Amino acid sequence: MMTVPKSDIQELAIRAHEMGASVLRGPLQRLDKRSGWAIGDTHLRDWLARYEGQDLLLIVAVIGEEQEPLTKTCKTCGREYIGSECPYCREVRERLRGRRS
Repeated sequence: MMTVPKSDIQELAIRAHEMGASVLRGPLQRLDKRSGWAIGDTHLRDWLARYEGQDLLLIVAVIGEEQEPLTKTCKTCGREYIGSECPYCREVRERLRGRRS
């Protein structure tokens, strides 16, 4: 099973939470045949019951060890960056949309 670096998972969780998504973190454990599964102290059956009938996107990521940050090249401006998006292009977008001065 592929793991995702802890810092990337934390960034994903923060962004999801900022958008209003529910986020669970903890060890996955099998309770018993009737009770099902839990993440930390949260019983998944009860947690998922809140969303019954809703269209969901469930993301599962196994937290791995920290790795050397991957340097990427922005396809828009050609600059190298580390992270999920080019900070230069993000700043320009925000400025053009009137979110920054």
